[in-house]
Amino acid sequence: MLNGTVEGDPLVAVNQLGKIEEAQAGSLSFLANPKYEQYLYTTNASVVIINNDQALAGPVKSTLIRVENAYVAISILLEKYNTAKLHKTGIEQPSFIHPSATLGENVYVGAFAYIGPNVKIGDNSKIYPQCFIADDVIIGNNVTLFAGVKVYFDCRVGDNVIIHSGTIIGGDGFGFAPAGDGTYNKVAQIGNVIIEDDVEIGANTTVDRATMGSTIIRKGVKLDNLVQIAHNVEIGANTVIAAQTGISGSAKVGENCIIGGQAGIVGHISIAKGSQIQAKSGISHTITDEGKKWAGAPAVSFSANMRSLIVINRLPELEKKINELEKIISELKKDVH
Repeated sequence: MLNGTVEGDPLVAVNQLGKIEEAQAGSLSFLANPKYEQYLYTTNASVVIINNDQALAGPVKSTLIRVENAYVAISILLEKYNTAKLHKTGIEQPSFIHPSATLGENVYVGAFAYIGPNVKIGDNSKIYPQCFIADDVIIGNNVTLFAGVKVYFDCRVGDNVIIHSGTIIGGDGFGFAPAGDGTYNKVAQIGNVIIEDDVEIGANTTVDRATMGSTIIRKGVKLDNLVQIAHNVEIGANTVIAAQTGISGSAKVGENCIIGGQAGIVGHISIAKGSQIQAKSGISHTITDEGKKWAGAPAVSFSANMRSLIVINRLPELEKKINELEKIISELKKDVH
């Protein structure tokens, strides 16, 4: 499976995966980071995957599997393990599937799931228990909706999408029109959400439906847990967004952006492709320069923010110097008078 070569007992058995510094007998581990090389000589793991070019500085108890790239090799094994763990088949009861809904081949539907009228679900998709899929939703092939995911009416989910528990796709956008008497009138949100292929969305994230048109999550986007995507937002392909970030209505985020945790982006602006936004940053204006780093609230260039932080850290020292200068000036004034 890994195209590796074995050094040691080729018949050794393993039944679990473990970190090299903690692994016990019967564990399979790996060494990819040189910082952990010391544990190669002390680990109790039965098998350790290492790089072909890893030199040994002492005796090793474990059987070794040498591969081109140990990190890639362990990722393959983890995926195989995860696939086996998540293998589900069949339609569990009680669940509700509307007679007009269409399910592809090898679809799994967990207990207490609801699949509404005219829903279409592609081949090999998994709908875990307590999911709610509303009217006219279309879900592609090889999609996984973990327990408790809610997908509102008319939304579209592409192929190879993973959505984790508690996430809501297509809830109402935050649209309220102020009335003359100080109250607010709700603006009906009649658009939808479109999630393209190869997207992964973390737990308890919310993607609001558009007021009109679509909120769009482009191909390959990765959203962390607890992310808020407002109505009519568009997230460009292969952009990654960390937890607790909020993106306001009608903002457009370019492709291949990296957005750190707890960042905030105001509505009706654009973020250039390749932008990197540091955690806790506040983006209040359109960014047109591609591939630049931004930090701070309100955000400025990363280098300018770093310079500002240096000055801020020196403020107590600067305050002391100013007080000393004020005393000197005061004494000079007395001498003049």
